[in-house]
Amino acid sequence: MNEYINLERLPELERPILIAGFTGWNDAAEAASLAVNTIGEEFGAKRFGSFDGEEFFDYQATRPQIRLVEGVTRTIEWPENGLSATDRSVAALGGRGAVLLSGPEPNFRWRTFSQGVVDLARELDVRLVVTLGALLADVPHSRPVAVSANAQDPSLVENLGLAASRYEGPTGITGLLHRYCADKGLPAVSFWASVPHYLPSVPSAPATLALLQNLSSLLGARFDTSHLERTSEDYQRQVSAAVAQDSDLTSYVRTLEERYDAQVEGGERNLPSGEDLAQELERFLREKGDEE
Repeated sequence: MNEYINLERLPELERPILIAGFTGWNDAAEAASLAVNTIGEEFGAKRFGSFDGEEFFDYQATRPQIRLVEGVTRTIEWPENGLSATDRSVAALGGRGAVLLSGPEPNFRWRTFSQGVVDLARELDVRLVVTLGALLADVPHSRPVAVSANAQDPSLVENLGLAASRYEGPTGITGLLHRYCADKGLPAVSFWASVPHYLPSVPSAPATLALLQNLSSLLGARFDTSHLERTSEDYQRQVSAAVAQDSDLTSYVRTLEERYDAQVEGGERNLPSGEDLAQELERFLREKGDEE
């Protein structure tokens, strides 16, 4: 096993999927990290290890936290990227297991970190890596959350009807990990939710819900999102009420809504159906297994 991974145990999993989401630059409105946490809580994922934080964090940039235990004892919580896993198989995940990777975005040695993820995935016979992210964009809160999905593997792009990313510019650990897995021959898909840039620090239940819905469609999985649906309705009401108190912001949001509606009418947001994605993913994984 990779020297930078501290394993407490080695989980036994059936055809596992590795799902990764990080706090920080890749996690606008906490949408991606909340999605990973929701999956872990729903399926009872249990910790089995972590990456060695000493190797990947600048503690002046990502500081340890002091906590009080029972109001008396002071303890230090060090930043780390934790690893957890479901039971051997989960019916709601189509009989697969899931490995969850979460924590703050590492400060340095990204290539070493990404190689560690690939090594772990191979050790656990992971069949697909899914990275989750969220970014700030010129989108209105009053419309459905746009989620882009892309893959670098040409066969995944073709079979799943995804798009090879055309983005050029700064990237985070999520983008690098996605690219690194593809370069190392490990199938990878990336989902990015667009969050209104005028709400950068407000946790977005709608964006989290949209990520989980797209992930569900991809995997043919079933997630209990009833709580997120209720929270999303509250979010919409509260944000709309706040926006209505500022005439300039109201005008700006109206402009974003008109632009969004024009794009929808022009067919720019047409995406493959969830059923099509699930069927194509199953076919791709079968064909990949036959080749191996």
